[in-house]
Amino acid sequence: MPVSIDFIGNATTLIRYGDLTLLTDPNFLHRGQHAYLGYGLVSRRLTEPSIGVEDLPRDLTAIVLSHLHGDHWDRVARNNLARSLPVITTPHASRRLRRLHGFRRADGLRPWQSHTLVGQEGKVSVTALPGRHAGGALRFLLPPVMGSLLEFGPPRGPVRLRLYISGDTLLFDGIEAIGRRCPDTDLAVLHLGGTRLPGGFLVTMDGAQGAELAARLRPRWLLPVHYEEYTVMTSPLGDFLDAAEERGLGERVVHCERGGRTVVAPGERPVVEQPAPGAGARP
Repeated sequence: MPVSIDFIGNATTLIRYGDLTLLTDPNFLHRGQHAYLGYGLVSRRLTEPSIGVEDLPRDLTAIVLSHLHGDHWDRVARNNLARSLPVITTPHASRRLRRLHGFRRADGLRPWQSHTLVGQEGKVSVTALPGRHAGGALRFLLPPVMGSLLEFGPPRGPVRLRLYISGDTLLFDGIEAIGRRCPDTDLAVLHLGGTRLPGGFLVTMDGAQGAELAARLRPRWLLPVHYEEYTVMTSPLGDFLDAAEERGLGERVVHCERGGRTVVAPGERPVVEQPAPGAGARP
């Protein structure tokens, strides 16, 4: 049974496996609206999400949230998602979601802890992985971030497919631990964009860092997301494609446009269904 990934925009995807449906980093602001990044910082959205929050499937299983930032969990998500949905996230985000916003099933995972979801047709185990949003003193001013390992398989059976979602991390020493403990990853979903804060501080991977992370972890396939979405992003997709090509990773890159779908099956090259020109929301 394959995994399908609908790319809605920024780091927002719908991941389906049998009767399980996960929503990642919900960001449904429209083009021209501003995401709040904390400490008075805002960034204007440059793109339109491929669907609105009202178009989400009614049978969502859970939300996987890498961290609590305005371009990953925005006011649209806060006001419109069901408070009864499980949210798998960091301890920092879970405390705030429970206390301030009423998401009573927010589950905070520390690095290497897991949360398993079981349906009638499949099972997914979500393991929190280390991430670092910034270096130096800035590290303590930004919300903690996690990567995620998603392991899919039958309800009672072995893992058939593994996805790595980087979250808004930079390269740091913990990346090597991910490579050692999470080999044989089928697909890596990489948060890129080269986001820079005032003063030039880099807080998400640019194209060169994304290619370096891919070279260290060596997943079979690479799916870039989180680029060219907000005014604070300084590294376009082309930077990553060039850097991946230079490292001999170009054949591993799977390019899915916003509104498209990537279908991943064990042992096969992912199949990308690009949106038709002018297409609206996916059913």
